[in-house]
Amino acid sequence: MFATSDPNLLIGGMATGGLALAALWKLVTWIRDAPVRPDPWDGEVENQLQAAPEICPHCSTPQPPTAWFCEHCGRAVGPYNNLMPYLQVFSEGEVFRNGASGQFRRRPLILAGYFLLGFGMLSFLAPIYWFSLLLNLRSPETAQEAVPEEKTQ
Repeated sequence: MFATSDPNLLIGGMATGGLALAALWKLVTWIRDAPVRPDPWDGEVENQLQAAPEICPHCSTPQPPTAWFCEHCGRAVGPYNNLMPYLQVFSEGEVFRNGASGQFRRRPLILAGYFLLGFGMLSFLAPIYWFSLLLNLRSPETAQEAVPEEKTQ
């Protein structure tokens, strides 16, 4: 069982395991007995949300329910685009294109993600992508953060 000749270590290990099991059981019962919160949406709000047209998250153009790409900006807008193998390539290409030539928020975590994603997806072409990403960071037109513009009606 244990490769120790000290019975104190054996008893201490068993006690620690018992305490861990008791804490796990207490957590499970606490979650199981938690009060159920009421649904914040009533039926009217839910019906309004179901009837609202889908819009492009990039340019706010209304989209038909069967659209896979925005007719205005050409970006992927379908509800399952990232789950369909063929259409997922277009979403990934959009991410890479934003890093190399578009505007994106310059945060350390986002930059690290672009570098790691470039290495993971582009393998031996990653240095070329990283070079274009660094050129994009130095260009003056992307010096400001991308801020969504407000629409006037």
